[in-house]
Amino acid sequence: MSRLAVWASRLPPGVVGVLCGAGAALCWAAGLVSARHGIAIGLSPLDITMHRLVWVGFAFLPFMQTGTVNFKGVGWGRAILLTLCGGPPLALLSYAGFMLVPLGHGGVIQPSSAALAGLLLSTLVVKEKLPGTRLAGAIAIVCGLCVIGYEAFATIGVHGILGDVMFMSAGFSFAAYGLMLKLWRITPIQSVAITSVLSLVLIPVQYFLFGFDKQLEIGWYDFAILMLAQGVMSGAAATFLFTRAVVLLGAARSAVFPALVPPFTLLTGFLALGIVPTTFQLAGMVIVLFGFRLTQKA
Repeated sequence: MSRLAVWASRLPPGVVGVLCGAGAALCWAAGLVSARHGIAIGLSPLDITMHRLVWVGFAFLPFMQTGTVNFKGVGWGRAILLTLCGGPPLALLSYAGFMLVPLGHGGVIQPSSAALAGLLLSTLVVKEKLPGTRLAGAIAIVCGLCVIGYEAFATIGVHGILGDVMFMSAGFSFAAYGLMLKLWRITPIQSVAITSVLSLVLIPVQYFLFGFDKQLEIGWYDFAILMLAQGVMSGAAATFLFTRAVVLLGAARSAVFPALVPPFTLLTGFLALGIVPTTFQLAGMVIVLFGFRLTQKA
């Protein structure tokens, strides 16, 4: 057992759970920041999506029974739906938004839209009660999104709104993905394996339509950063850490950790890329975080 494992075993489970949840949020933020960097150095959203899904797909491929109709007991129909909501389309929407609007928009809008859509779907589909505090939180999140959307329209133009809509669509897609996991009782690790393995179809698509020239031109340093931040951190590591947090803290307490993604994204973007958030982005983030907090109250 490593020293890190020994040290972690001595900590109270609640502390370990908090560290795992915060680590998951940091991994998700790193994925957004690295995607913004990838767009800045000339990669396409599809190039970055390859890093996000293909490496994990190769890692899980030996463990998947792809020759059976049940596809690890999930079924091909459900596996395809999971991939459509949590795989390439989600990643492409998320990364394409960075071609139109700054990092702060994606870092705030996507996770907040996922929380808003998740609240809506839980109410309409699962028939969970909607307390007044959660409704107030949802309204606050919408207000925060409007603040950021106003900045996009005022400073960037109509295409700025399009970028924000892409991030909102990605958030809604992730919420639908999470609802499927809940309804079908599919573990997060199993879902990552399914979506990543099915996403290996991107390899021939990339090869025949666009080639891999851009991937080779960026240099090994940027290539390794994208592989680590997208394939390892934003994918498998974030899922494992968040799942561990749920086990140690429970679903209700763990649901607050996505609220850390916006500040972590802005902080990581400033430290790694030197991107300074605007006043509107900070104001929108504060309003959204307030809304997040209200939605997590029992």
